[in-house]
Amino acid sequence: QVQLVESGGGLVQAGASLRLSCAASGRTFSMYTMGWFRQAPGKEREFVAAIRWTGSSTNYADSVKGRFTISRDNARNTVHLQMNSLKPEDTAVYYCAADYLGPGSVGADSYGYWGLGTQVTVSS
Repeated sequence: QVQLVESGGGLVQAGASLRLSCAASGRTFSMYTMGWFRQAPGKEREFVAAIRWTGSSTNYADSVKGRFTISRDNARNTVHLQMNSLKPEDTAVYYCAADYLGPGSVGADSYGYWGLGTQVTVSS
């Protein structure tokens, strides 16, 4: 099992950057594909980015390609989401998720472990 705790959210102006972090417990972090999802008020949870457990493959939602970068540090059991050129439509609660040996799915149902989320608010 793995427990996930997100941090790094906040209130920023459009065009600013934020770096989200997700700290994972457990000794087998390197065996988990890690994903970031987000949920805005009144909307369904949506995929943002994922990095495979192999560490060499990433995928992104079209809405964040070129602006967001996902990375992982297996030595520190952490995954990061660097968010640049933030837009008001990026406002949401951002969740970290883990999928054991997962393929990097964009579907939330594929991820068995979730953090509680961190709020990101982008003002115009």
